Amino acid sequence: FGTTTDSEVIGQLIALSPGPTWVEKIRAAMARLEGAYSLALLTHEALYAVRDPLGIRPLALGRYNGSWLVASETCALDHVGAELVREVEPGEIVEIDRNGLRSYLGRVSPRQAFCIFELIYLARPDSRFSGRLIYLMREAMGAELAREHPVEADLVTGVPDSAIPAAIGYARASGIPFREALIKNRYVGRTFIQPDQRMRALGVQLKFNPLPEVLRGKRVVVVDDSIVRGTTTPRVVRLLRAAGAREVHLRICAPPIRWPCYYGVDMATREELIAAHKSVAEVAAWTGADSLGYLSVEGLLRAVGLSGSRFCLACFTGDYPVPIPEALGKYVLEAPAAR
Repeated sequence: FGTTTDSEVIGQLIALSPGPTWVEKIRAAMARLEGAYSLALLTHEALYAVRDPLGIRPLALGRYNGSWLVASETCALDHVGAELVREVEPGEIVEIDRNGLRSYLGRVSPRQAFCIFELIYLARPDSRFSGRLIYLMREAMGAELAREHPVEADLVTGVPDSAIPAAIGYARASGIPFREALIKNRYVGRTFIQPDQRMRALGVQLKFNPLPEVLRGKRVVVVDDSIVRGTTTPRVVRLLRAAGAREVHLRICAPPIRWPCYYGVDMATREELIAAHKSVAEVAAWTGADSLGYLSVEGLLRAVGLSGSRFCLACFTGDYPVPIPEALGKYVLEAPAAR
């Protein structure tokens, strides 16, 4: 192999699999693959869209001026003026060539396991899942949070950008005004997926700028999408207090993350996950917040409006849809450094 990406592994596996057609090669490869993948494959004759049998990651089909498009999120279709036709089904192989589109069964699974963290954080709010706008799902998460964890406060704010819809939902359900109190630096990316803690800490410092005139003397509800390692959240709390907030009450759209993700999210090891080793009260003390409330799994499912049987909830429950080798780590495919 020339790289350490699993995409190359899948490409090599398909190319070397038995079968006279690409569809048969892809089907044979799917029989050997376990885990999450959404693929767009291009040959000289056709484009193929392939989704894993559990449907862990999204994949969408669209139409534009008589042509077919494949996208990992539906919002990408909106940007080019395309029409969303449907999602690629779990286990489906879609073949698109000059004769049109054909669908084939690649591999069947007895269950579905769409990653619910896509709806909480990963996907853009203007994307859709199962016909529902993710922005509205996140608003509903905030409303559920307000019902499960009410508190007396002067204003509600969200950690930009992913938690803003949930903060608006919390404000609407609680009757507490919503205000923007943290301004995001648009030139800094997502901090929790930075490769090391030094870069994550620097990212928080550069990423947000609080508004003292909005925060001074106020009791503030801060809505965020998740707490992963518990290293960046205390810095957000300190930023708000330094800007004059009198009280800081954290409300989190995700249930406590106690188990790592092995399906494409560079989240953390279990040893690094703060909720795996601390109670809610201990996490609240660690962050420096006056109170902390996590959305329950039941509240999360009410907000998305779909059955829990359709989702992977492993980062909350430890119930993985695919068995995980005990010693597997995120560097398992990394080649040793050249001497």
